[in-house]
Amino acid sequence: MPISKPFLILQLRPEDDTSDNEFAAILKYGGLQENEVRRIRIEKNGIPQLNLDDYSAIIVGGSPFDISTPFEHKSAIQKQIEADFNALFDQIVKNDFPFLGACSGNGLLGSYLGTSISSQYSEAVGCVTLTLTEEGKKDVLLAGFPEQINVLLGHKEACDCTPRGATLLMTGSVCPVQMFRLGENVYATQFHPEGDSAGFILRIHAYKHHGYFKPHEAEDLIKAVSKQDTPYARKILLRFVERYSS
Repeated sequence: MPISKPFLILQLRPEDDTSDNEFAAILKYGGLQENEVRRIRIEKNGIPQLNLDDYSAIIVGGSPFDISTPFEHKSAIQKQIEADFNALFDQIVKNDFPFLGACSGNGLLGSYLGTSISSQYSEAVGCVTLTLTEEGKKDVLLAGFPEQINVLLGHKEACDCTPRGATLLMTGSVCPVQMFRLGENVYATQFHPEGDSAGFILRIHAYKHHGYFKPHEAEDLIKAVSKQDTPYARKILLRFVERYSS
């Protein structure tokens, strides 16, 4: 079925190779063509003026920025991006506009909703098993999933608790807030639904010295993720696209 309005993909990664790989993975696992999306890399100039009526939905990827970094230590562009997202969330939340934020998108939304973001529930890069909550089993993006699924992730910070007014859909043994929904159409995941082993190997090389893991652990992490597949996580992305394509 042709898409009447494009999906807006907002990316924050400063490296061309990781940004391009993330974009390609979103297209591939979301079942999207390039002419069905508008891609904006916001890591240099922030978010331009947008009219939500022009889009079917918004998808936000990951980034090396940390929301929990003290304000005075954040770069000018990070401060701008966070302010831009807060203004965008004013529209998204008010209109319950279809949104899927992964990793950084999760933290940005959680912070906007008043949840503290800290390193308390950080997780090393790799594949972990998550559990659907009872509400998660009822959600349209997760219906029919097994009670537990594997996902790829790696994050230095996370939501300390489920944002007020949101519904927790998926949880983990190390990090409790792994996926939540606000209203009916606003979603966030701490993990990467677009993630695959090739993409994560590229990110391991790119962020080797960014504090996600010790540099000498890189080769072992690469070996570990190269053996992993996360089909249900990717199905979340596909179902999101299918749901909001009309």
